[in-house]
Amino acid sequence: MEKRPQIAFLSSHEPHDRRSWSGIVYHSYKALQEHCGDVHALGPFKPKNILNTGRGIAFLSRRLLGRGYDYTHSLRLARAAAEFFEAKLKERKYDLIFAPAASTELTYLETDLPIFRLADSTFARMIGYYPFYDSLLENSKKQGHEIERLSIARSRFLLYTSQWAADSAIKDYGADPERIHIFPIGANIETPPEKEKIFPKKKNDPCRLLFLGVEWERKGGPIAFDTLLELEKQGFDARLTVCGCVPPDHFRHEKMDVIPFLDKNDETQRRRFEELLQQTHFLLLPTRAECFGIVFCEASAYGIPSITTDTGGVGGVVFDGINGYRLPHEAGGKVYAEKIRNIYSDPNTFDALAESSRRLYDEKLNWDAWGMEMKRLIDTL
Repeated sequence: MEKRPQIAFLSSHEPHDRRSWSGIVYHSYKALQEHCGDVHALGPFKPKNILNTGRGIAFLSRRLLGRGYDYTHSLRLARAAAEFFEAKLKERKYDLIFAPAASTELTYLETDLPIFRLADSTFARMIGYYPFYDSLLENSKKQGHEIERLSIARSRFLLYTSQWAADSAIKDYGADPERIHIFPIGANIETPPEKEKIFPKKKNDPCRLLFLGVEWERKGGPIAFDTLLELEKQGFDARLTVCGCVPPDHFRHEKMDVIPFLDKNDETQRRRFEELLQQTHFLLLPTRAECFGIVFCEASAYGIPSITTDTGGVGGVVFDGINGYRLPHEAGGKVYAEKIRNIYSDPNTFDALAESSRRLYDEKLNWDAWGMEMKRLIDTL
């Protein structure tokens, strides 16, 4: 029997915590174990003194200077991480390192092992995209760029979820294009729903829209609300469910329901979340900034087309005419309403889009597909 590769899972997060990096740490750990080799967690790494000091600096910087400080991308933390993980790597013989969202941890790491580095963006992409990064102290930005540059240089395999992220690695940090591999991560679903349970909803009326996100403004909540108003104005019967956040008080409508939060780790709430997806016709997420979006994978698993924005890394998971549509960033509620109405009013068009959404999940947007792609890369060593 061929010996299974010994994989060092290098992350500051606890890999069994389903909430770490939107569940990506947990599911990538499982997929590697299932498809690629024996996986050994080197973390978690949570140096209290350094992190508490960093939080203190961030608080004072914001309070006194009105500027941010990203203590998770600090060279001091990077040096401590290198010392910690180098010691962990000496505890057994490994064949490779897998490092998800671990730029700081890799910055000063000294090792001869091949590193597989997974990311959905770069530090440079965050500047001018997410408001928090624009407010950073110049020294904090400088450290962030240095961490990104060094961690990219140390990695043999650069795994990105979109061309948007990969292009920045090449342009902003001199990454070797030969080391870059672009493929999506998967939906955070243990067992995908049976097709017979999700496709009958297509015949139901009214059209049920789902806004799923914890940040109302960044995820485009006001545009989603305007979409509902536009559809009502056009005499199109639609319902909007907001799940994951509570909109400001002036966003209220008799055809809009709000579910503040559902904990997928709780069995009862998880079932409610699944029922919500089974009833949904469109994921409506006019996001203003997005590096990838696991939610689009989950929607596809339920045969739900995503109507979203052509921004950031969304192009790596939502493909026009296959599992939804990416509309221009400047598009308002009227444009979104027109797209939804045109698709839903033609049963054949909607059915085809719903079925191709699920097909894309089955073929690409699941963790088994990701694990098999990882195995293909590992086999090249």
